[in-house]
Amino acid sequence: MSKRLLLLVFTVGLLLALGGCTIRQQELKDGYYCAEMSAYQNGWKEFVTIRVSGGEIVSVEYNAKNAAGFIKSWDMSYMRRMNSHAGTYPNRYTRSYGAALLEAQTPEGIDIVTGASSSGGNFKAMSAALLEKARAGDNTIAIVK
Repeated sequence: MSKRLLLLVFTVGLLLALGGCTIRQQELKDGYYCAEMSAYQNGWKEFVTIRVSGGEIVSVEYNAKNAAGFIKSWDMSYMRRMNSHAGTYPNRYTRSYGAALLEAQTPEGIDIVTGASSSGGNFKAMSAALLEKARAGDNTIAIVK
């Protein structure tokens, strides 16, 4: 009798786990979603774009641009200065944050990169706004303060 009870508990647990995965995947509507900060900080405005397919985030782009539209991770002199002072640089930490969101599918629990903590906070705020947009299927740009 204990084997039957154990099998029943295992089966119910498995069904709940599989059902939970299905619900999570259905929350996000397929499409592209963008968020950006409302203002420039130190000459840069950060943005995040995600692509949702099959109810999951399948790609993440995180970066910043200046008023002329130049991308921060392409600025070699900025990279050298930041790396020598902070131990990281935009091309490194933007990829790190993007990979963490892709893996976790949520901004909660993403570790802040030392030397890029302000950007980490902005990334988490923009990611949360993107997930709200993706749940609603709203592909207008989310502006985050």
